[in-house]
Amino acid sequence: MGLARKRQISLSDTRYYHCVSRCVRRAFLCGEDKFTGKSYEHRRGWVEERLLFLAQVFCIDICAFAVMSNHTHVVLYVDDKKAQRLSDRAVLIRWHKLFKGSILGHKYLHNERLDKGQRFFLDKEIKEYRHRLCSISWFMRVLNEGIAREANKEDGCTGRFWEGRFKSQALLDEAALMACMAYVDLNPIRAKMAKTPEESAHTSIKIRCAQATKGKQPKQLARFAGSPRKHMPKGLPFELKSYLELVELTGKCIRTDKRGYIDSNQAPILERLNIKADNWLKLTTQFEKVFHGAVGKEHAMDLYCERQQHKRRPSISNCTMLLS
Repeated sequence: MGLARKRQISLSDTRYYHCVSRCVRRAFLCGEDKFTGKSYEHRRGWVEERLLFLAQVFCIDICAFAVMSNHTHVVLYVDDKKAQRLSDRAVLIRWHKLFKGSILGHKYLHNERLDKGQRFFLDKEIKEYRHRLCSISWFMRVLNEGIAREANKEDGCTGRFWEGRFKSQALLDEAALMACMAYVDLNPIRAKMAKTPEESAHTSIKIRCAQATKGKQPKQLARFAGSPRKHMPKGLPFELKSYLELVELTGKCIRTDKRGYIDSNQAPILERLNIKADNWLKLTTQFEKVFHGAVGKEHAMDLYCERQQHKRRPSISNCTMLLS
């Protein structure tokens, strides 16, 4: 039996999560229907556009994403501290970009007078919205419901578009985070949908490569903040240049259809994170197969399972073998 969502997502343990949503009617939903020859590839653009829009509304940053033919991968960072810093007005404005909101909320935004009772109920409403703005469950719900409505409208049908629950994995340390991001960014190459990262349509790596040529980082995605240090700014704890080089190098190994080996001298980021070079390719091609549930080095897994009161440590043998 799967764990309850509230037990899978624990911000006291980590703010990084890998989420996967899969279609129920398979490839022709977002790919090409082999029976009719009709292409539904444009729906991948719907998902990407919606995903990047939601990142501007929610207090959740997108670290990596890949929109495939029948499923979507996304690595998220939950910025709950940002949600707490938002003013009441900012919370309502953000929420109203997604939903109509209540009469009280609209009165408040139009500076209309509210009595004590109305203010009491408005405060409860704002508190709930603030919580939702840093909720992965709400983020994925709003993402998937919008796409499902559009697809069903186009198909002239009703019913489920996505599976009932999205899959969620806690990424407990830097090694798990980087391996998962690379796994997600390289999905199209593994599926032989693209030859290089910069040609991988509807992925975060394509957006990052395009901006990197201009010496910039994309505003829609979580920024790379560089190697961990004492006064660490908000952002991914890696160098952008090192990550892009590592993804490119890994992609070349994958395209050769061989097991491959990445020399640690060419990928110093692996050395810093203590990931053996000959384990890297397995991590970035079989992440979902070898890890079930939370992912991290043994010490991080022990602490996580203890705090979450898990009797079993899923994938602990693979975590120990591949991440240390």
